[in-house]
Amino acid sequence: MFNYTIKYTAENIYENPVFEAFWQFLIIPQNNETQDLVSSKFSASLDCPIEKSINGYDFETVKIHYKKPFETMRFEAVFKMKKAKVKAVKVDPSSKVEDDYKTISTLGFKVDFEASLINTTLTRLPKEHLNIFEFDTSKHILDNVIQLNFWIYNHLIFNKEIAEQDINLKDVLDKKQAGSQDFVHLFLAIIRQNNVPARYVSGYLRQDNDFFNDSQIHAWAEVYVPKLGWVGFDPINNVLVNHNHVKIAHGQDYNDCEPSKQFLFSLGGKKIKHTVEVTYEQ
Repeated sequence: MFNYTIKYTAENIYENPVFEAFWQFLIIPQNNETQDLVSSKFSASLDCPIEKSINGYDFETVKIHYKKPFETMRFEAVFKMKKAKVKAVKVDPSSKVEDDYKTISTLGFKVDFEASLINTTLTRLPKEHLNIFEFDTSKHILDNVIQLNFWIYNHLIFNKEIAEQDINLKDVLDKKQAGSQDFVHLFLAIIRQNNVPARYVSGYLRQDNDFFNDSQIHAWAEVYVPKLGWVGFDPINNVLVNHNHVKIAHGQDYNDCEPSKQFLFSLGGKKIKHTVEVTYEQ
């Protein structure tokens, strides 16, 4: 068992006074079978009313509505977690490879996992790249996904300066440079193109293992493999998701898991800085 302390801060500086503002934060770690949220504390620099609610994917969000003029605002959240070791994923040697491909081709399976099979604007492959990576159906689905995880890790160069969530996959494939969300969007696009359900995941990453993107809210993917369930893959770091990853939420793409959204009544520029600190002890 691992004990995590996660600190998230957001500093907002505005060129001109803001007269009214709305924020929504999706940064609270999820409770699931491998992680337990022990405590959660959220605060703001001004006397803001803080509300919690549940979004459409059943994840907890923080909402703030501030009605007085201001020019700076700071948010801070501290979470304490217990995280269990994730068991290694193993394929039953007696299972037949062709049975899983038959399963994912059935109408009932496609209906059950429709939301995780449809590509969005952010996860749609350009026409000239539709066959960029095709599954070898003589191999297990899990083996194909592991190979894809490695392929993307080698095919793209991680660039932490790339932060636009609406970058298209054509630019990613042409330039071969990507931010964390673009690695995952390409991964999802290819998985779904091969008729396997997959979803975008946001979360936190342990910071003493030299992982890429460990100082920000991280992104990875979960793939549904018949007989194994949802399996996490981190193509930015070429690893399967394990006790080093703390999940916040999942959805079809980045837009469903965006850590913070804001709506302001103001004019002029703004500077926003997000930082994440993750410490742990076993």
